[in-house]
Amino acid sequence: MTALLTEKNGTARRSPAPGSPPSSPRRRPGRERAFDDVQRWQIYLPLGLYLLFTLIPFYWMLLFAVRPAGSTSLVPWPMTGAHFSKVWNERSFAVFFQNSMIVGVATLVATTLVALAGGYALARFDFRIKGAFMLALLCSQFIPGALMLVPLFEIFRNLQMINSLGSVVIAETVFQLPLSIILISGFIKNVPVSLEEAAWVDGCSRFTAFRTVVLPLLRPGLIAVGSFAFVHSWNHFLFALMFLSEQDKQTIPVGLNTLIGADSVDLGALAAGGVIAAVPVVIVFAFIQKWLVTGFSAGAVKG
Repeated sequence: MTALLTEKNGTARRSPAPGSPPSSPRRRPGRERAFDDVQRWQIYLPLGLYLLFTLIPFYWMLLFAVRPAGSTSLVPWPMTGAHFSKVWNERSFAVFFQNSMIVGVATLVATTLVALAGGYALARFDFRIKGAFMLALLCSQFIPGALMLVPLFEIFRNLQMINSLGSVVIAETVFQLPLSIILISGFIKNVPVSLEEAAWVDGCSRFTAFRTVVLPLLRPGLIAVGSFAFVHSWNHFLFALMFLSEQDKQTIPVGLNTLIGADSVDLGALAAGGVIAAVPVVIVFAFIQKWLVTGFSAGAVKG
């Protein structure tokens, strides 16, 4: 027989019979998770405002680039391509674009290859100064590039590399390497050593095992490191300004600076140059977004 139990509010509650399974406790409304009660507009409204705040400068740049000179309309109609034709043909932006592409691709390749070798050494080998070397890599991130302009200029002058795109590539690679080596090292640590050991047992050398087993698993990390090296070298202004003095050697950031005069600014040409400079970066991130997120997720958690 079950007994009646009296609660504090005076209502009767029947106790469960002996041997019966315990009933699941009722979830109190106050204990429900917070995001269960969030309305969709409470999520989409702040995201929409943030997106609007972010896209307004891009719309303003595109508006100045495609509307006729002297127009004050907030709608890009009628549109014109005169500003793009001016900066591409008259202001040598075709040459600037080519130089920036050479510097960006060369920096991407050099940074990825050197960071791959350095990251593998840090991830797979133990040596006496490993901790000091890692500390030096981290500390190098606190050194502004402007402090290194004078010694780098002297080095490149002695090597007769002033007015050469190679000087910019070397300088960009040197400043991208510390962070890239640390990131690649984290990616390689996520790959189990047992996979390489199995390849060694099958007769592969260390290099062959790395090329056939480890390297395919590092694709997201390599894409993440390479993309940031490319974007940084594409947008960097200081090294190209200091090491390149001839106009046919300059890059897009320096070319944009030439559109700003002492007394006046051609806003249409400047906006068109900005659109030309932004298009490659947007295309790169549009194609590698999936790999970029995967790469940083893999490097954030050690497997």
